[in-house]
Formats: sequence, C-alpha cells, structure tokens
Amino acid sequence: MPGPLEGKIALVAGATRGAGRGIAVELGAAGATVYVTGRSTRARRSEYDRPETIEDTADLVTAAGGRGIAVPTDHLDPSAVRALVDRIDDEQGHLDVLVNDIWGGEHLFAWDTPLWEHDLDKGLRLLRLAVETHAITSHHALPLLLRGPGGLVVEMTDGTAEYNRDTYRVSFFYDLAKSSVLRMAFALGHELGPRGATAVALTPGWLRSEIMLDQFGVGEENWRDALERVPHFAISETPRYVGRAVTALAADPEVARWNGQSLSSGGLAPVYGFTDLDGSRPDAWRYLVEVQDVGKPADVTGYR
Repeated sequence: MPGPLEGKIALVAGATRGAGRGIAVELGAAGATVYVTGRSTRARRSEYDRPETIEDTADLVTAAGGRGIAVPTDHLDPSAVRALVDRIDDEQGHLDVLVNDIWGGEHLFAWDTPLWEHDLDKGLRLLRLAVETHAITSHHALPLLLRGPGGLVVEMTDGTAEYNRDTYRVSFFYDLAKSSVLRMAFALGHELGPRGATAVALTPGWLRSEIMLDQFGVGEENWRDALERVPHFAISETPRYVGRAVTALAADPEVARWNGQSLSSGGLAPVYGFTDLDGSRPDAWRYLVEVQDVGKPADVTGYR
C-alpha cells in the first residue's frame, strides 16, 4: 500500500543526526522522497567531528520505504543552497515540505553564562548557524514550494512559544536563537498563508539524540540507565517521535489550521494519534512546567 506521502518531495535541511534524522526517516516511512542535507559526509566531517553522516540518513530513509537523497550543503552559503534548490527543481519539479532543522551550535554556548562573559565569537557563530541558515534556506526554497498549493514549512526549535516566553533558556545566545526561530514561523505564516502554504514552529521534548545519549553514557537500548543520575530524563523521547509529528502535519489536508503556530511533538500526538517507538506519548513541555521546573520529584505518570 502506498504511504500517505507517496509522491511528495521533502527537504530536511540539517538531517545528519538528531531530530533532523528522525524527521527524514519518518517522512520516508510515509513514502516521501526526502533530500537530506548537512555538512557531515562519509568523506568529510563538520566541526562536530561525529560519525553520523547525511549518507547514513539517506540510507535510513530508503530502508524505511521512501527515497533518501543526500546532498552535502553548507546552509550558510547562499550559492550552495541555491544549487541545492535548483537540483530539486531539475529532478522533481516541485517541493512539498521544507523542514529547517539546521543548528550546529552544541559546542558554541555556555550554560548560565551572561552575555558579557560569553565568548562573543562563539555566540555570533551560533546565531549565524541557528538563524541565518534558516533565512537563507527559506529564501531560496520557498518559490519552489509555492509553485503548488498546500506546501508545508516546519521551523524546528527548542521550546514552545509559551514556554520560552516565560523561561530563560540556557544563555543569551541560545535563548535568542530559539526564540528567533519561533518568530520566523510566525512571520512566514503571515507571508505563506495567503499564498496557499503553511508555516509552523515545532519543538521536540527532551530528545534522546545521539549527542544526548553519548553525554549520559548510554544508548537507545539502555537509556533508562541514565535515570539514576538524571531522573527527569524519564520524560525523554526518540527523534522519531517528532518525525511522526512532521509526517502527520504533512499528510493533514487541513494543516492550514496550524498556520503560524508553535507546536510540540507531545502536543500533537493525541491530536493525530501517533506514539513514540515504544508506544508512549511523552508530553515533555507540560511535564517541565508541572513537575521539573517546580521542583517536584521525577514522576512521568500521566505525562507519557
């Protein structure tokens, strides 16, 4: 049976690992052709110097049932992004889903470090990677996406608009980057809505990305071993969970109802009926507000 996204073309910008990889794989599982981009390839690593590559992600997309196409791209380079979009146009003639998941800032921010003490070069580099890349990619990709009706743009961030409005997030530069992406989706909603497309901001919860698992010294198969040291990690979710959120949005003929809004994987799961890989529905942002941030002991009862 064809998947709900059979014949759809998606671009997941920043699909090497983490949420981007999970989104690309789930789009593939729904039948989409997915262009996956990033700077880490089998021939050359980015400054992250990690083993994950865009070719690996493309292979996972294909294995899931779609078609994965890896295109090495530095999204800070407008000419490279223009070439990427031209290639999609030449090969497919249309673009249905754009996911802006470019980040690259894990090694560039310092926790609870005020602006005047933060490394300025790293902070500005973070803003370029986390904000400027999204603007460059949308600038070049949106004309192709708008060629047909019903296009979807997903701006990936960390935190909902409501949570980030009231909560200081990590540091000045991190806070500014994540809030800027939320505002991007709001602005794009105003520009795309009247033209027949939809833009949303989307956040996963506490993500069990490759980097996060490595930091806790666990793998996906034994992630619960980290709970003794970090009990609230019990609310965490796999990257495939937010991938299923994107797939549900992309397959929804009434997706325009979300235009310009801030969404989360946990908030969308009961609406669309999807679960994480283990069958649960973690609602991390509600948990953070009601349990973790108010100092209650870790207890995910009623939150997954």
